Amino acid sequence: MDALLRDYLPIIVFLAVSLGIGLALLVSPFLLAFRDPDPEKLSAYECGFNAFDDARMKFDVRFYLVSILFIIFDLEVAFLFPWAVAFKEVGLFGFWSMIVFLGVLTIGFAYEWKKGALEWD
Repeated sequence: MDALLRDYLPIIVFLAVSLGIGLALLVSPFLLAFRDPDPEKLSAYECGFNAFDDARMKFDVRFYLVSILFIIFDLEVAFLFPWAVAFKEVGLFGFWSMIVFLGVLTIGFAYEWKKGALEWD
């Protein structure tokens, strides 16, 4: 029994500490947060219009453009991590393939910049 407790004691301590931190993070906003939000905090922010409005109203297409550009350049980073991990295994062909990939994305980024897709009026 003593050896069993000695083997599992680090796991029990880890679980107790993680449970304590989790509960502290869940309870602390209720104890520390301000209760009187200003109108700026309650206003619409990401999409530019009120959330509980007419679902069929028109809004600016730039929101779609920004999200598509974000997805494109986010995928670039998602492809870079596995490539960097397997850099030794992919060899020279893998290196030049990634250079071509990054070049195409850089040309696309320069094109979007030149067209003004990144400008927000």
